[in-house]
Amino acid sequence: MIHGKLMGGLALLVAWSTIASADNVEYLVKLRTQSPTDTLDVLSRLEGKVDLVSSEGRLFKWSTSTEVDAADILNTPAVEYYQKNHPIKLFANPSIEKNRNAMLEALNEGELPIPGGMGAAPQDNPEIQSPVQQSAGADPLLNNAWGLANVGATNSWSHSPAGKGVIVAVTDTGVDYNHEDLINNMWRNPKEIPGDGIDNDNNGYVDDVVGWDFATNDNKPYDLTVDLFQILLGGGNPGHGTHCAGVVGARHNNGKGASGVAPDAQIMALRFINEKGQGDTASAVQVVDYAVKNGAKIISASWGSEGEEAGDMALREAIQRAQAAGVLFVAAAGNGRQGKGYDNDADSKPVYPSSYQYDNVISVAAIDSDNNLGAFSNWGRNSVDIGAPGVKILSTVPGNQYQDTVIDLGEFLKATWDGTSMATPHVAGALAATLSKNPELSWQELKRTVLDGAAPATALAGKVSTGGKLNLNFLANN
Repeated sequence: MIHGKLMGGLALLVAWSTIASADNVEYLVKLRTQSPTDTLDVLSRLEGKVDLVSSEGRLFKWSTSTEVDAADILNTPAVEYYQKNHPIKLFANPSIEKNRNAMLEALNEGELPIPGGMGAAPQDNPEIQSPVQQSAGADPLLNNAWGLANVGATNSWSHSPAGKGVIVAVTDTGVDYNHEDLINNMWRNPKEIPGDGIDNDNNGYVDDVVGWDFATNDNKPYDLTVDLFQILLGGGNPGHGTHCAGVVGARHNNGKGASGVAPDAQIMALRFINEKGQGDTASAVQVVDYAVKNGAKIISASWGSEGEEAGDMALREAIQRAQAAGVLFVAAAGNGRQGKGYDNDADSKPVYPSSYQYDNVISVAAIDSDNNLGAFSNWGRNSVDIGAPGVKILSTVPGNQYQDTVIDLGEFLKATWDGTSMATPHVAGALAATLSKNPELSWQELKRTVLDGAAPATALAGKVSTGGKLNLNFLANN
């Protein structure tokens, strides 16, 4: 069924027969024009379920039987191209992946010490609370967030507005929008009246107050967490989006937790990856389009695919639309796939979207507290731009909690928050801090300012295009 507003003012509510088959496949179909006649011509050919993905991209998602000959059905001048709806996922936490099999074996043999309180996951989709009054006070965990000092963020706060007025879209597993260290920095849609059940700003999303959940299609993009057993058995990295959001813009000097790189930035929560760490191209396109249309200047993307989807035209075009709108796309370089067909050189084995050669893409590698390249981190002299902290990173997680360690089970596993996923929001926050001090900068100038400010690092020489790590000390001088 096709719902809602279609292109060129053509409003439709059309029901097609749904194929009752477990063996279905999803295609993304791009139309050549916005012509209502062409649109109806193509849609009338499609048996199955059809949904609008992007009016800007003239893109539809078609779910149909694997027995259907898509090439024959879509062989019409009105179709510009079609492709599979590719899977997209979080890059696996290397600490967890390294030890998962050993943990499962120990669990089966009854040797794994399981701490209490790990039964049910926290409530999903709590009501969105309004900003709250908070007293000023030192952040008690600030010294544990080593990445902030490493990149010069703590020094930059006295020399810049620290991201004030800049919207950063965190496209991920969602955000705990009520977290004590994030609630006052959540983006609030100024044209939407909370809870009235009306699409006040006419953007196609009802009550999208802090963002949208494209994984479940609702207005509460909450970061659903799961328990330890689900992490072990089902994969995923619960709390991932909230952790990334805190690195970008956790509040500073509110007596809570630590801080983000840009502690006055606004966090737009866009969930399209579920609690198992899985998403797809269609929803990735939607989060990029939403971010662009609703005022984000920076998109933080700690996700991707490991080399398979170079031809993902739908995602490519969404990122190009972001570039045309002056929006920077900060992407994780990836956590390697050694032993599984990929090594850590993203030049020879690309990772997407970070390896897309578009000018608005910034690809980020991970470093540790000694400025060494993370053992897991992808690198590439031509395809990766800069290094940033990505090993044992302290940040916010759902339920007013803070972590630099995901799981601590003693000798069996101590999995810390590691990954280029953690490095990426450091750079997104740095861009926000820089733009807030220099709002006149074009997106090209903003990118160049941050990359030119990189501090040389021996371990990154020849590994990233700048040869260095993120460094915000330049904000004291410009």
